[in-house]
Amino acid sequence: MIERIKLLFAEAVDVKTALLSNGEASIEIAYLSSLCKEDKINNCIMVPFTKAEIPFSRHLETNPEYEQVEDPAKWQDMLLRGYVLIQSHSIIYSFLASDVISSDGSLTQVESAIQGPQLALSEDLNKSLNLIRSMYPSPELCVEQYTVGYESRTPLYILFDQRHVDSMVLDNVRSKLTSINADIVHAAGELEKLLVGKRLHLFPTVLITERPDRISRSIGKGKVVVLIKGSMFALILPATFFEFMHAIEDNYEAFWMTRFLIFLRFASIVLTITLPALYIAVVSYNPELFRVQLAFSIAASRSAVPYPSFIEVFIMLFMIETLIEASIRLPRYIGSTATTVGGLILGQAAQQAGLVSSIMIIVTSVVAISNFVIPINSMSFAIRFLKYPLIGAAIFFGLSGIAVGVFLYIVYLCNLRSFGKPYFRLHGKLNPAEGDIGGADIK
Repeated sequence: MIERIKLLFAEAVDVKTALLSNGEASIEIAYLSSLCKEDKINNCIMVPFTKAEIPFSRHLETNPEYEQVEDPAKWQDMLLRGYVLIQSHSIIYSFLASDVISSDGSLTQVESAIQGPQLALSEDLNKSLNLIRSMYPSPELCVEQYTVGYESRTPLYILFDQRHVDSMVLDNVRSKLTSINADIVHAAGELEKLLVGKRLHLFPTVLITERPDRISRSIGKGKVVVLIKGSMFALILPATFFEFMHAIEDNYEAFWMTRFLIFLRFASIVLTITLPALYIAVVSYNPELFRVQLAFSIAASRSAVPYPSFIEVFIMLFMIETLIEASIRLPRYIGSTATTVGGLILGQAAQQAGLVSSIMIIVTSVVAISNFVIPINSMSFAIRFLKYPLIGAAIFFGLSGIAVGVFLYIVYLCNLRSFGKPYFRLHGKLNPAEGDIGGADIK
């Protein structure tokens, strides 16, 4: 039995097998440690067998918790559902020892969803693997174990479906993990930087998530997932730009509602990147683009402002960036209150003092709110930076500078690679027959 199970789960490090003997009899046991309770196995199998107050074979025959398994084709499915298989005198018995993680586990904090599973990954690798195997109970799910950090010796798992995974991507990930040169590694974000390398890129090329449902869907698409001990987040790679714009809630909403929300996110990206630069370009270079009434209204609101429009933009953006950072760093219970009150007071006081115009306050609010629409936090941080190069282009070149800047962003996205795969491709499912494009891991 053990040899056959090792063949069925050759790529899974969480398969545990043992040959036990108490001097009178011997048994073979096999189970998936990530799906079973070790203490239950110890109390119900190990202890009764070693004590041998009655023959263990009689214990198996009389206890209704042990059921005979006559069809070997069921072994794989039973192991994936948390059963322990026991072979005694050439008879196979099953014993249910599944470890079900319910809502008393850790809940999602970053990627919240109204519908769908609410559980997040755990800092314990076995509990995280339990959640993923429960949502993706496929015998083709492979689990490999590595360690990173010369001093920390932090264990990690890489997960993939051997039917769908791209072998080039998998080999790339394996080689990068084995070549990591660091003393201490504790967090998923730290591991992402080591995998990507010291390349100066604007956009995140590895998706970091805490949701096991997102992970299970990604594994089904042929992605490679990396779990690291001590972190509630996993790495999904390779990643595309459009996957960063996909919220897990999109899988549960109606078709047209989902399309509307996706359109809203992309429109928000355009606004948060271009609106401050457009304000400078139109006010300073091309006020004729406005209707006469609107141009007069903006000019009247800026009549008390003593400096050019780009200084006004920098003042407000500096204020909003500091408020966002304060909301992140302050304690959770006072962060939202302090930043809301601070934003209202600072905005009203700055407008009354003539430091900024009322139109600029509206622009800043739209920019800040639009940035928060992005569902993945790492992409939200990247988008926060993209508006500043466009502001520089708008100061010197106006609308033409903004158009050239946006064009360069699109060209950069089309040229970017995530572990050899095009970053700006529309579909996230990998084709194992598809070769590397561009010849580089990440540009």
